[in-house]
Amino acid sequence: MPELVTISEEESYVMLTMDDGKANALSFAMFEALNAGLDAAEATGKVVIIAGRPGKFSAGFDLSVMGGGGDAMVKLLRQGAELSQRLLSFGVPVVLAVSGHALAMGALLCLSADYRVGMKGNYKLGLNEVAIGMTLPWFGIELARARLEETQLNHAVGLAHIYAPEGAVSVGYLDEVIEEEQLLARAAELAAGFAALNMPAHKGTKARIREPLMLRLEEALRRDFEAGDAAIAAAS
Repeated sequence: MPELVTISEEESYVMLTMDDGKANALSFAMFEALNAGLDAAEATGKVVIIAGRPGKFSAGFDLSVMGGGGDAMVKLLRQGAELSQRLLSFGVPVVLAVSGHALAMGALLCLSADYRVGMKGNYKLGLNEVAIGMTLPWFGIELARARLEETQLNHAVGLAHIYAPEGAVSVGYLDEVIEEEQLLARAAELAAGFAALNMPAHKGTKARIREPLMLRLEEALRRDFEAGDAAIAAAS
């Protein structure tokens, strides 16, 4: 079985590439692989790039788990929230090379990184939970409130609007879009530029910028998970 996340280290960055051969569903195994990759990257002190497979960044949580409900669903949601928290507070810049569709938790990953490069094409990005019968968890609401354009929040979240890459820039899922064949080179170029930053200063400043969001996320996680499955089920 191929590795879900491959790790490649270059002079100024470490790239983590997700590839499950399908839609890059965020399963227990994928979260484990991503966190292991982040552990390895963190040990180098280098800028991190997270990329997907061609055409698919991530379609979101593993629906085979989400559809089953129960403790497994709650555990998977918690792992997604904890990954977002980790990325938001990571000690070096995190660049996403958004290589295709990014939906649901895949879109929340876009809201958790420092810089997001997408590619032109017929790709979909957004929070589609309402369209598929799920109330967005509080941690997702707070991420969206902090990172999306305020005037578009209801459209993007409450009405589950799905964006093409260019529209995803204007609403806040992406920072720029580029031709498909240039995606990884552009991510590497950005990482090389960010590598010149003073990393302790970056970490400290990012912590100050994001402190209000991180506090709101802690409260959101309490609201989402303190009652366990009952709280999540009531919202779905």
